[in-house]
Amino acid sequence: MSGPEKHSVTLRGHRTSISLEPEFWQAFRAIAARRGLSLNALVSEVDESRDMETGLASAIRVHVLRDALGEPQPDAVGGTDGKVSDGSR
Repeated sequence: MSGPEKHSVTLRGHRTSISLEPEFWQAFRAIAARRGLSLNALVSEVDESRDMETGLASAIRVHVLRDALGEPQPDAVGGTDGKVSDGSR
């Protein structure tokens, strides 16, 4: 495993740098491509759905892990992929 790589993205009209290991960048790009999104668009989705106490790089890593495990992603309003639960399990 290599050390983190910094990449610049545009988030809410501002350039910012995100440091991730190359393996996470590769997986994150693959998710964006599979969904037909630009990398900036997917970063924006992750940013909007994260708790503001969670760093963006950490939120991206968790997004990649959830995708790999086939788990639903949180949406921008705190649910999971728009699925509504009736509370039963």
